[in-house]
Amino acid sequence: MQPTEIADTLDRFQWEALRALRAPSPDASRLSGATVQQLLGKDLLEIHDDRPALTAKGRRVVVCGSPTLWNS
Repeated sequence: MQPTEIADTLDRFQWEALRALRAPSPDASRLSGATVQQLLGKDLLEIHDDRPALTAKGRRVVVCGSPTLWNS
């Protein structure tokens, strides 16, 4: 599945979590546990030192974004 196809399947909370984790020093404590689990299941996040972090696939999805978001 292409990054833009994956992006189209994400809800608002999942997008917010991915964008938050893209920051240099993300505050993962504000993320919903359910959202983190969903993103782990999609291989967009992984756990490093007990904290969620973007995978290479997750970074591609954030960078490519969703075509539905490009016009907003």
